Amino acid sequence: MAIREIVKYGDPRLVAKNRTVEVFDEPGLATLLQDLKETCWAAPGLGLAAPQVGVNLRVAIVDLSVGKDPSQVLILVNPVVVDAQGLIRDEEGCLSFPDMMETVERPEKVTVEALDARGKKQTFDGRDLLARAFCHEVDHLDQRLFVDRLSSLKKGLVLRQVVKRQKKGAW
Repeated sequence: MAIREIVKYGDPRLVAKNRTVEVFDEPGLATLLQDLKETCWAAPGLGLAAPQVGVNLRVAIVDLSVGKDPSQVLILVNPVVVDAQGLIRDEEGCLSFPDMMETVERPEKVTVEALDARGKKQTFDGRDLLARAFCHEVDHLDQRLFVDRLSSLKKGLVLRQVVKRQKKGAW
């Protein structure tokens, strides 16, 4: 298993279409899931989606313990948000936008249906930070980045900061 390089904004794989996982018994899926965990913990982050490591599959993990309790890792294969309630605004960051935080509006409570590593259906209910993490990772799998949830003015300001950092080689 390995810590993979996290893809940063500007890489086309971040917004490419992500394939649905259909085969669950191949070793590649297990390796990807372990690598997502290790990469997320090393970053550190609360979650990581496969496109963020350059793999365009509908696979993500969420771990609010940030690696402190590996039993808390939630595996999301082909996830879908099936219910969302309420709205809250809070700061949010993204490992593909290092050292950047912005206020994003997300549902306060969500229900997510996904498959586990063996293809078994599972349902998760999340509130507050867990709901935010679920939505953030599902957005990655739906070709949407957290900056896409900002106003066009705010998104423009953030992307100008990214361009400046890219030009300085700090990206």
